[in-house]
Amino acid sequence: MSHIAFTFDPDWMSTLTAPFMANAFLAGLCIALAAGVMGYFTIARHSTFASHALAHIGLPGATGAILIGLPVSVGMGVFALGGALVIGALGKKASQREIATGTVLAFATGMGLFFARLSSSASQQMQSILFGSILTITTGQIIGFAIFDIVLLAVLALIYRPLLFSSLDEQVAQAKGVPVGLMNIAFMAIMAGVITIAVPAVGTLLIFALVITPAATANIIAGSPFKAMVIASVICLISIWGGLVLSAMFPAPPSFIIVTISTLFWAIAKAVGAQTRR
Repeated sequence: MSHIAFTFDPDWMSTLTAPFMANAFLAGLCIALAAGVMGYFTIARHSTFASHALAHIGLPGATGAILIGLPVSVGMGVFALGGALVIGALGKKASQREIATGTVLAFATGMGLFFARLSSSASQQMQSILFGSILTITTGQIIGFAIFDIVLLAVLALIYRPLLFSSLDEQVAQAKGVPVGLMNIAFMAIMAGVITIAVPAVGTLLIFALVITPAATANIIAGSPFKAMVIASVICLISIWGGLVLSAMFPAPPSFIIVTISTLFWAIAKAVGAQTRR
């Protein structure tokens, strides 16, 4: 019978100070900022399924990019953005969004598997696309992540009030003249960018752990939207950095530990919240 053993690595400090680890920590910082901020809006807009789906919609882009020799993130970004715009345009209301999301998701997943079958290198990279590989992130990718974060914060500064209003009460926002349809498309497009930068860390299958779980935890703790965004980003950062440190100490896939830490935060917040209400 085979068994899994977590063995302590006495040489973990030298692993932690390696150049690839510095890149992983910087990438974690960029990802946590974007995922924490957008995670709040995702929950407020009841778009958790859409954010999960966008990661899978990016799958054919990633496998297709490998097929034609382009960087994975380029293909992923193009497909996630295309899917986001289609879902945003088709799904004006939350119920319509669910149907549009499910339809686009099914088609994209099938296409992703088809592309993977056409290319042996796409099949080989499938695991890192599905489960992430934060330890292989390059300096070039980090620069891309940092630029994305700056653009994200600039765009959010411009549309913060109408986006927040349409997220919290769509019908009242529409009655007050907020362009709800435009906000929906803007949200989905930004979300596609966040998914594209978060996938290298945890992969398409575990994206919930960075975008949804920290925001759900923050919503239990915080009273205001801004506080919730800050707390979500901090929880996301602790999960990623904690995952990197523990994966160096006890050699294991970082994505698994990142997801575990993120889920533990949520479980503790839930338990404490339930206790306080009693």
